[in-house]
Amino acid sequence: MHQHRRAHVAAGARLTLGIIISSVIFVAEVAGGLISNSLALLSDAGHVFADIVALSLSAYALRQAQKPPSHRMTFGYHRVGVVVAIINSVLIFGIAGFIFFEAARRLQAPPEVDSPVMLGVAALGLAANLIVAFWLREAQKESLNVRSAFWHVLGDALASVGVIIGAIAIMLTGYSIIDAAVSAIIGLIIAASAWGILAEGVKVILESAPAHVKLDDLAGDLRRIGGVQDVHDLHVWSLTPQLHALSCHIVIDDRLTSETAHVRAEVETMLAERYEITHTTLQLECQSCAPGGLLCTLEPGACPFTPHSHPGRESSPAAGQNS
Repeated sequence: MHQHRRAHVAAGARLTLGIIISSVIFVAEVAGGLISNSLALLSDAGHVFADIVALSLSAYALRQAQKPPSHRMTFGYHRVGVVVAIINSVLIFGIAGFIFFEAARRLQAPPEVDSPVMLGVAALGLAANLIVAFWLREAQKESLNVRSAFWHVLGDALASVGVIIGAIAIMLTGYSIIDAAVSAIIGLIIAASAWGILAEGVKVILESAPAHVKLDDLAGDLRRIGGVQDVHDLHVWSLTPQLHALSCHIVIDDRLTSETAHVRAEVETMLAERYEITHTTLQLECQSCAPGGLLCTLEPGACPFTPHSHPGRESSPAAGQNS
């Protein structure tokens, strides 16, 4: 827990430095884009502005994730980062749409572009974005929220490469239409970087099972544990892409409650080591309330005893729970 908190603090410091550097680059690219009349440079400035927003939201989300659970927010504030990641991805799509619109307009009537200014400012932006991306490279592996900011910055670095190539091409050929073409390519890069983040964030919000968890395989592994007869009402979901949770009913051999502790311990160990699931809620019972299948139907009357009741909590002498 303390190691996780220290990682959040370190990531927050890197995000703050990224915000400062990105702000300087944003001002430089806006000024350079206006002076050179380069849409590609102004498009890159728009992406840098999105970087600033993404980095700021990510820093805020990291601070929120460190807040302890409360009586109202019993799981804490971990999903703030997921919500921020989704907002960031939608923002990226909006910026990409504007770039496509403006690029199409300029393709019809290409304006004159000052390519040397365009080249110099783009090179400065590339250097700054690579520095920020380097700072975030480790933190983004542990957080979808930071990963969304990382891809903001990395996508901007790729866009800067495109602007540099476009500036050199304009200097060599004199065709300013290249500026609009480069802008369209930047838009595609930006949109592509947003899609994966949006898809992963939505899956977490919808509480789908993590990609590495195959429910039938997991149920089979549970049934192979000594003393376990069957499994049902199985739910697996993610609080964040790194924090996974599980709840289920486990039918075990009829035995004293004190003798079920080792069964629960084996289940928890297997889930942690094989599936990276560390937050579990296990109901051990001697009689299944849902003999029809593995999954739980969330409808009134799904269980024959009471409306979606789990009678093992009242009737079974072998009930166990761990959080």
